[in-house]
Amino acid sequence: MIRVVLVDDQPLMRMGLRTMIEVEPDLDLVGEAGDGAAALDLIRATTPDVALMDVRMPGLDGLDALGRITADPQLRGCRVVILTTFELDEYVFEALRRGAAGFLTKDAEPAELLRGIRVVAAGEALLSPKVTRRVIERFGGAAPTTRPVTADLSTLTDREREIVGWVATGLSNDEIAAALVVSPATVRTHVSRALTKLNARDRAQLVVLAYQSGLDIPRP
Repeated sequence: MIRVVLVDDQPLMRMGLRTMIEVEPDLDLVGEAGDGAAALDLIRATTPDVALMDVRMPGLDGLDALGRITADPQLRGCRVVILTTFELDEYVFEALRRGAAGFLTKDAEPAELLRGIRVVAAGEALLSPKVTRRVIERFGGAAPTTRPVTADLSTLTDREREIVGWVATGLSNDEIAAALVVSPATVRTHVSRALTKLNARDRAQLVVLAYQSGLDIPRP
């Protein structure tokens, strides 16, 4: 069972998500919260696998709550998916920088949202290519000069740097493999080596490092 918590200050939003999750046999909704402070208490008490978290909430907002979750070693098993809208692109990069496993838009189809929970619970990053491209266009160009680079990409081979660039597009391993005409296993191997060399927390953090370093990002 995948244990899930919902964090959103809008009761109607939580109700809609709850309705979708509760009918799925492999998902277990273990709690809900309406603000970041309550979310921290809930997550510490229930140790969920996935937290779906809004950004704008009263008191402690989603980004600050996210930062506290990812900084707490006891909560490393909780993967946080930020719920956002296209109008909140400015929060997406910051959410990834603070350790989010990915993001979903609030107008996502039910099937997409349920798939996203399962993808994140399996240890993958949830990066919508459409929204990721918007982030690149809006903020990617400024990243090398306005945000500190936290890893040295020179430790990577040319192929590993290429793969990290493709990861930053938001494509899955299978999609990257198809684009490069290699096997998915080859892509997974390069991603795994890049994660180890850069001491990256997960695939989403590779996206941040790619932006911060000014790495060339392909346009699928």
